[in-house]
Order: sequence, then structure tokens, then C-alpha cells
Amino acid sequence: MEEIQNPQNGCHCHKTKERSDKEYRDLINRLNRIEGQIRGIRGMVERDVYCPEILVQVAAANAALNSFNKVLLANHIRTCVTRDIREGKEETIDELVDTLQKLMK
Repeated sequence: MEEIQNPQNGCHCHKTKERSDKEYRDLINRLNRIEGQIRGIRGMVERDVYCPEILVQVAAANAALNSFNKVLLANHIRTCVTRDIREGKEETIDELVDTLQKLMK
């Protein structure tokens, strides 16, 4: 993870993370499948498919997004959070707690 410094005010307000090729490909493949599911749902609406059939597909897309979140969160904890804790950056714990609280709404 890298913090990008804003040249105007010196703020470290935008962070990035370099991912391994494997992690990147896995995340992109998951997102591509989810995107396909969403396009499929749109097509179902456009074709006036019966509501319960659409709802089942929406539930599947939600499950896929939740799975994506779990993988991304696990990768984040294993890499960024672990590194920051080892470097004594305790504020990362607060950031993680805040993120988890947002995810559990």
C-alpha cells in the first residue's frame, strides 16, 4: 500500500495498494462475473421476467459481492494491516474497525 501525497496541502489522503498478479486476476475475474450477473438481471427486467426469478438472480449477485468483499478483506488484513501493525502504525486498527462497522450495516 502506498500513500499518495497531495501536493497542495501535504495530505496523505489517498492510498493505493500494489497487488500480486494472482490477487489482481482473481479480483478482476470475480468482478467480471458479477458484472455479467448484473447485466443478466437487467436483461431479465427488460424481458419482463417474473419477479421471483429476478429476485433469485439478485440474491446470487449479492452473494457474489459478499464473497468478493470477504476475499478483499482477508487480503487486506494479511498484507496491509499486518505490515502496518508490525511498523507500529496503530491507527490501522481504527481504520479496520471503521471499515468492518461500515460493512456490517
